[in-house]
This record gives sequence, structure tokens and C-alpha cells, in this order.
Amino acid sequence: MKIAIYQSGSGSGPDKEQRLSDLAVQAAQARSDGAALLLCPEMFLCGYNIGRSGVVERAETIGGPSQQIISALARRTGIAIAAGFAERGADGRHYNSAVLFDADGKRRLHHRKLHLYGDLDREMFSPGNHLPLVAEWNGIQVGILICYDAEFPEAARVLALSGCDLLLVPTALMDPFSRVAHILIPARAMENQIFVAYANRCDREGDLTYCGQSVICGPKGDLARADRAEGLIIADLDFQELSQSRLANPYLQDRRADAYGAVLAE
Repeated sequence: MKIAIYQSGSGSGPDKEQRLSDLAVQAAQARSDGAALLLCPEMFLCGYNIGRSGVVERAETIGGPSQQIISALARRTGIAIAAGFAERGADGRHYNSAVLFDADGKRRLHHRKLHLYGDLDREMFSPGNHLPLVAEWNGIQVGILICYDAEFPEAARVLALSGCDLLLVPTALMDPFSRVAHILIPARAMENQIFVAYANRCDREGDLTYCGQSVICGPKGDLARADRAEGLIIADLDFQELSQSRLANPYLQDRRADAYGAVLAE
């Protein structure tokens, strides 16, 4: 099964209409290249470093207008699409969220970022307070974490223990933290025996420079990696090989949960 990441750059434009138009182009290209799924970066629909006022202005409820457009685009192009957006919750709070629509336009996953990164995130968002979920898609189990979430091994491990095969991570990783993409993300794939797709940006936004380095990796290492250029990367995921790797490296089976009391304690 092929999946694609769109590493977005300055060509994405500053507003939703331009981003949605760009997404349509990228989705069509990814599908033409044989991909069954396209993953976009964190807060793709409205920008990330936009401040509290920007979030309030651009936030949508779950199932809002932009998501309806993505749902229709997924149906039209025949490709599943995952993307980040600013969510206005029914509780009146604002969340850094991501959704996955399948090729029929049905929403399969909705995740709110659990771990807020520094003052930047905390100024704009409330933290999600539900453990991440997995959902069946194309015969496999898929989960979503957002950016900083994936830097906590517990979050990915919860998904792995729930049967996750493919972890989608929309991110907005900035300089000088490219080591996250090169060290931590491949480690999440190896230690949990899953595939991980990590979709970043490669442009500038305010005082942030995004470092690119989007990657699709598995237990044995990188399958595709971007540099700092805008565009698509595509990898072919071999789930038979994943099953064999799990037999050879049974980390989940061999873990000693009974010895981890200090980690599990409140």
C-alpha cells in the first residue's frame, strides 16, 4: 500500500481557500502516483504560528466547511486525506486538531493535540484530554498524533497496544529541532513495530523556520524522506514485512508492565 506526505511550503498560501486549492492539486497527484492516503502538516488549513486571535478567527467546528470540502475532495479523487486544523469545540475552547477522511469522504479519525508545546501552543489552544484512538482503514489500524505528542513514547505506545499499524503525525517542526525527525520518529516506529508518517512544513511563518525532513519510516528505518523542498514523498508499506518484523522483534509481547509502576503512577 502506497501512502504520500505533502511537505508544504510557501506555495500553500496564507488562507484556507488557497490551501484547499493546493490540497486538491496535491491529492490528485498523489492518487495518480498510486497513493491510497495523503497526509498534510499540522494546522495545514489555517497556518500554525498565527496567534490566539488568528486561531479564534480561523477555527471551525468538527465537520465545518473546510472539512466538508476535504471530504468531497477525498471522494472525488479516491484518496484518503489527513490534515490539521484549528478546532472550535462545543465547549467553547480551541484545539489543535487533525482529521482523517477515507476515500468515500467518511471521517475515520479525529484527534486533539494532547501535549502543548511551550508558550506558543498554550497561548492558542487547550489540550486534548482523551487518549488517542485507532480506527480501521483499508484493512489496517490507523492512529493520529500531532507534532509534540509523538515526542512522548507513552502516546505512541498507547496506540501500538491498541493495535495501531500506521501512525500519522502532522507536525510543524521548526529549526533547530530536526533531530526529532531523524532520531525520535524512527525510534517510535522501531520500538512499537509500526509504520510512522511524519508530515512537516518547509517554509517560514512569522519568526519560525520549518525544517522539512518529513519522513515515512518503519521498524527497519526510513522508507522515504524529504529534504527542505516543498513537494510529495511516497512510500510503499509492506504489511507482510511488518508482521514478520513483529515476530522477530516482539517488543510489545515482551514488555514487563508489572515492573513499570513508577512510570504508571500519577
